[in-house]
Amino acid sequence: MSEYTYHSIEEYDLDQLRQIIPDDQRLLYGEAISPDYSHDELGGTESWPEVVVRPTSAREVSEIMKYAWEHCIAVTPRGAGTGLVGSCVPMEHGIVLDLSLMNHILELDEENLTLTVEPGVLLMDLAAFVEENDLFYPPDPGEKSATIGGNISTNAGGMRAVKYGVTRDFVRGLEVVLPNGDIVEFGGKVVKNSSGYDLKDLIIGSEGTLGIVTKAILKLLPKPKKAISLLIPFSSLEKAIGTVPLIIKSKSIPTAIEFMQREVIEDAEEYLGKPFPDKQSDAYLLLKFDGNSPEEIEAAYANVANLCLEQGALDVLISDTEEREESIWKARGAFLEAIKGSTTYMDEVDMVVPRNCVNEMVEYLHALQDKAGLRIKSFGHAGDGNLHAYMLKDDLSDEEWQKRVDMAMELVYKKAAELRGQVSGEHGIGFAKKPYLQESLATDNLELMNGIKRVFDAKNILNPHKIAQA
Repeated sequence: MSEYTYHSIEEYDLDQLRQIIPDDQRLLYGEAISPDYSHDELGGTESWPEVVVRPTSAREVSEIMKYAWEHCIAVTPRGAGTGLVGSCVPMEHGIVLDLSLMNHILELDEENLTLTVEPGVLLMDLAAFVEENDLFYPPDPGEKSATIGGNISTNAGGMRAVKYGVTRDFVRGLEVVLPNGDIVEFGGKVVKNSSGYDLKDLIIGSEGTLGIVTKAILKLLPKPKKAISLLIPFSSLEKAIGTVPLIIKSKSIPTAIEFMQREVIEDAEEYLGKPFPDKQSDAYLLLKFDGNSPEEIEAAYANVANLCLEQGALDVLISDTEEREESIWKARGAFLEAIKGSTTYMDEVDMVVPRNCVNEMVEYLHALQDKAGLRIKSFGHAGDGNLHAYMLKDDLSDEEWQKRVDMAMELVYKKAAELRGQVSGEHGIGFAKKPYLQESLATDNLELMNGIKRVFDAKNILNPHKIAQA
């Protein structure tokens, strides 16, 4: 599988690792290793580690990496395991480095508006902490139980990316353990930095292949005083999506612009056991606005509401109560789990295309269902062109499923490339999507990526076989 030769863990190695991690609850091997460590949330990529180590400090991570580097042992970093592309699956077995115990909020600096955290802090805990202090961390991926380290490793985006950007835009500095065990710092609390290559930004989105994040300094904003949502039904998805570029061009850019269809909403209703607030349409845009006063927000959403009505919206429903707001966004947040619960197995694509091509991509996915012989359900971030398409196995045999899903994947990524899109908008490449990345990028791009990997990790021990690696 690899041009590199990796050392398998033996009793001697366990004895040495126990010198670093003397706690049996933090050094797992044999039957003590849970099956969860062999896969991620989606479960399509599976490989078991030989040992799981749960460090509590950068020093322990450093010592483990020094030992692994010296003995050529593959190491795979892992957060909460909520990924969907096999990034945290140990393809060469070896050591899984479970960072979930490094889950402390270290410093809130209100003068510099930064928060310093360890990588195992959950996104939902981080958001709750800053809100209690009247501050705001904008990146908002759908999986709130993911770790901030996992978000950094995939450059996660989420629904608020339209207005605020993605994880990379809110990382000021990183403490990183390199594959050889050295501890380095990239970036810091400074707002501007033109001091050579931006190594911090190389780590963000690298899926644990270049270094292990052990501390992050995050940029915060003052918390918006008020937020309000608009649920806007259209007679067709084409009209809904066609309105999005006009919204973006207007002077009133929402925090989030999501599209959703009745078939996915019904899955969410069944999954949650609660009705969706509106049933008059098969296609909706869901918009959110935030600001510092009701007047500011009302002026923004009034402009967009009128624009949508001019473009054929059936109605504009203002989510002006906490109950309605919660029911709408809870349904949107449940889409992934609801779709997953509606079938026997699924695979996903989170391609990103230019915003003005979203409708063409969605129409293509609908037509592809008959061509590929698969049910395909989609939703996504209409405001930034990031579509989530899920291919459902249902009652197909394993052989037939693999044949059909492989064909569908090839066609979807080919269409995305025709529209000048990219393979992934926020879930990353990992192991599962690697072939499609290799098909979509020029040889020079792939060689540069692999060259960067070799500079950081000449022995290729850190998360091998991920992203562009052979």
